[in-house]
Amino acid sequence: MSLQINEVKALMTQFDGSTLRDFSYATSEFNLSFSKNTGSQVASAAPTTVASAPAIAPEVSQAQVTESVVAATETVASEAAPEVAEGEVVTSPLVGVAYLKPAPDKSDFISVGDSVKKGQTLLIIEAMKVMNEIPAPKDGVVTEIIVSPEAMVEYGEELVRIK
Repeated sequence: MSLQINEVKALMTQFDGSTLRDFSYATSEFNLSFSKNTGSQVASAAPTTVASAPAIAPEVSQAQVTESVVAATETVASEAAPEVAEGEVVTSPLVGVAYLKPAPDKSDFISVGDSVKKGQTLLIIEAMKVMNEIPAPKDGVVTEIIVSPEAMVEYGEELVRIK
């Protein structure tokens, strides 16, 4: 089985849209892995040699995959140059998992454009099985929700922007 470049691009798109942080897939012919933990996507498809396994289709070289991944990443980055929203950034006071709603069947605490009051809960960060409410530091309007639902957040990581 040979991995085609359009299949790699499709996997990259699906991985980028998912909440997964790491993805790896390996066969006797190649090894493919993606990671969001380093701040950028890393992809590698290194063919491995197996003496007894005949190649059915031409293999994609690592250089071809790397060039295509870089080109696809640059294209996506240039197409999705987001505007920076105005306002004060609320950062995470601890390490944990961010939840944007109080329960899976409930609606989000906030949405972009919502007016919030000082002390109002913006989201919850779960750390060591303790749910920690993150309050709004001031009255204002939510201009951006930076964190993804159920994302792992670090101390000082940007969560929400309030103007």
